[in-house]
Amino acid sequence: MKQLWAPWRIEFITQPKPTECILCLKPRENRDRENFILYRGRHCFVMMNIYPYNNGHLLISPYRHASTLENLEGKVLANMMEVLKRSVKAIKQALSPDGINIGLNLGKVAGAGIENHLHFHIVPRWSGDTSFMAVMADVRVIPEHLKATYGKMRAFFPKGNHRYYYIGGPLRQKKNPGPHIPPGPPRSRRLSRPLASSRKGRRR
Repeated sequence: MKQLWAPWRIEFITQPKPTECILCLKPRENRDRENFILYRGRHCFVMMNIYPYNNGHLLISPYRHASTLENLEGKVLANMMEVLKRSVKAIKQALSPDGINIGLNLGKVAGAGIENHLHFHIVPRWSGDTSFMAVMADVRVIPEHLKATYGKMRAFFPKGNHRYYYIGGPLRQKKNPGPHIPPGPPRSRRLSRPLASSRKGRRR
């Protein structure tokens, strides 16, 4: 049985957990490059994993805070599949891997690092990428800096398909329209003079 060893991720596992969900927090910030957000779709976004299993490890997450698939609407799931397909294509174009792992960990016992906000993992693979360094020395050789990989992969992602989620500009939050006021009854048209008086004054 082949295994993908990642002992260097113990830093992520043992570090203090943030009080707020990072998959909710990061998209709200106007710091996509610093947060390694590659793409914003209408209902989900793509972000690089800063504690990767391998070079080019991506996360696809919905904007909505949800831990299970059944808590997401069909349009959100459809958008995630479209963005997943686009992300795989971008990885192939930018990194030319020998293979790709795609996974979704639901629940802590299933390996979810952020169990309350589901996200897909996309991990590029190359022949021999689990060398003796990872197994014997607890060292993982990531051949390229995260910022360099970000710049390389960003070129293969277009801007989001909705103006609220565009990369590179301030986030335009939708204004609160306020309480809904139902329309009143239709107003009847009033004649300038009563119909009877207008007829009475006519000459035959």
